Amino acid sequence: MERIQAPRGTSDVLPEDAERRLRLLRLCEETLGRAGYGPIETPAFEPTELFARGVGETTDIVEKEMFTFEDQGGRSLSLRPEGTAPVCRAYVEHGMHKLPQPVKLWYWGPFFRYEAPQAGRYRQFTQLGIEAIGSDDPSLDAESILLLSELLERAGARGVRVRLSSLGQPETRRAYSDELREHLRAREDQLSDDVRARLDRNPLRAFDSDHAGTRAALEDAPRLLDRLAPDDAEHFAEVRALLDAADQAYEVDGTLVRGLDYYTRTVFEFESSELGAQSALGGGGRYDGLVEQLGGPPTPGVGWAAGIERILLAADVPPAAQARAAFVVRADGGSTALAFSVARELRRHGVRAEMEQAGRSLKGQLKHADRLGADFVVIVGEGDLQVKDMESGEQRPVSSTADVIDLVAGSSG
Repeated sequence: MERIQAPRGTSDVLPEDAERRLRLLRLCEETLGRAGYGPIETPAFEPTELFARGVGETTDIVEKEMFTFEDQGGRSLSLRPEGTAPVCRAYVEHGMHKLPQPVKLWYWGPFFRYEAPQAGRYRQFTQLGIEAIGSDDPSLDAESILLLSELLERAGARGVRVRLSSLGQPETRRAYSDELREHLRAREDQLSDDVRARLDRNPLRAFDSDHAGTRAALEDAPRLLDRLAPDDAEHFAEVRALLDAADQAYEVDGTLVRGLDYYTRTVFEFESSELGAQSALGGGGRYDGLVEQLGGPPTPGVGWAAGIERILLAADVPPAAQARAAFVVRADGGSTALAFSVARELRRHGVRAEMEQAGRSLKGQLKHADRLGADFVVIVGEGDLQVKDMESGEQRPVSSTADVIDLVAGSSG
């Protein structure tokens, strides 16, 4: 019979990798919780309109990458490709504008995009993100950047750099788009087919192109950073001043536009030299019009998202503190019930405890305990108990389960 395999573009997370992910999750809880961010979970699928309206109909995500289906009621639903629009939808739906502002939230979960699979980029991937909704204070922009920087540093990410820019307000961007479109029209024969096809709808996406001709056409193009309105330029200057005061390194890059239409003002991206050509770890920015686009009151917001698989490729996540480990061996005539009870009691006292469950010989059990890295072996014999210290080799008889706990769990304290 033919084997069933996971769908193309997905990846199973096996125990060793899952342990690293859980350690990273704990780092996220610590780092973000200390800054006042509370956890939020949104559904894995949402109305398709949420992403068409929020992310933008001309983005690659909406045009090419969403998994969209019709449910039994004829409604169009999509597996979520990103997290900001769902969180903003929840903010509006649950009246979170009535809470003290800004509302600070963080999330971790599966997301879905139909992309060509590559290292650290799967069609189902895990993403971490934060959103701070309800204030346009530049300190929130800086705080967002510094939190991602701190998290990546604590995770051991290597070769990290930060790119920073500002997109200004939508009206500024519209005027700039007209100017950029005129510049690119004069060089249309140099552009890629994709850029030409989207020139009328979204010329800024040309900055995302790797096409050599397109990049050459953009070399002397005007920059949006030079067209910012005075209040947007001031906001950007305040963000940079706060980052400078925190000794956060960054590069101002006027070609950074991000791939989602909802961004306004500050945008940023974290990259790692460890990841090759696809170097992005995560990024985000301000989205001051998104909540209103989704039917809420005018509400500013800022946030970011980072791919867990990408972070783990670039990082040496520090190991978690290891609990004391024990393996419960059954000698000939040893009681299975007693071995089972001893293992349970050890776990209750904070010890990682396993027991023989595969029918190995006594010699095989001891070898298996060594492979597992057990600190102690508890030998359940016919009417007796013994505890062996695997480091020293010392083995001593004990009279009860309580004595086992004192020797093994007591050593871990």
